[in-house]
Formats: sequence, structure tokens, C-alpha cells
Amino acid sequence: MPKEQNINEYELVVLFRPELESKMDAPLAVVSKLIADNGGKITAEDDWGRREMAYRIAGEAHAIYRVYTLELPSTAPAKIDGVLNITDGVIRHLLTRVDQKAKTVLAEEAAKRAARKEADEAEKTEE
Repeated sequence: MPKEQNINEYELVVLFRPELESKMDAPLAVVSKLIADNGGKITAEDDWGRREMAYRIAGEAHAIYRVYTLELPSTAPAKIDGVLNITDGVIRHLLTRVDQKAKTVLAEEAAKRAARKEADEAEKTEE
């Protein structure tokens, strides 16, 4: 019987070489396949496009940023990190586990702000 693994939520930011901008299908497919092969699932993907970096990395001043939200088993991050370190089109990457407590607190604060704003708008309408 296989050992059950914990599934956690992670965020992955990948900086691709800027010369890949016109042909991003192949590098994106490599990342998607890498995640799937390690038992993960992409739950959200955000394309930030080409941006200037704060400092040069590998001789590049710009990079194409892609942000992923993932669900991964606990053994996958180390494997994914190792492969991305040696992937040609990737300048830099960062894979972090999402802090669920902080996420909950931020959501509660956002709900409180929205409720306050709604109450303020209702008060202004009554005046």
C-alpha cells in the first residue's frame, strides 16, 4: 500500500530569458510537465510579461515573469527546484509554500475593509 503524501499549496515564480518572449509555448510546457510529473497541479497561472529586473542576472537586464499557484506533494518541491536550476530558458525561480494562517488573516482583513467601506458608503447615502 503506497504511503499517503501531504498536499500543500505553493507559489512558483519563474523568470525566463527575454529572447524566449516570442516562443513561450515550449518553456511553459516544460514547467507544466515538470509539475505534473511530480504529482502536482497548477491551480492558477499569472503572466506578468516582460519586466526589468532590479539587477542583472546571467547578463540579462529583463526577464519574462510567470507566477504559478500549485498544489504539490511534500516530496515534489526539492525535485522541481533541482530541475529548474539546470533548465536553460530559466534565469531564476522561487518556490515557496503558502502560509495558510497568513492567507486566512489577510482574507479576514480584506473582508473587514470591504464591510467598513460599504458601511461608509451607506452612511453617505443617508446624509
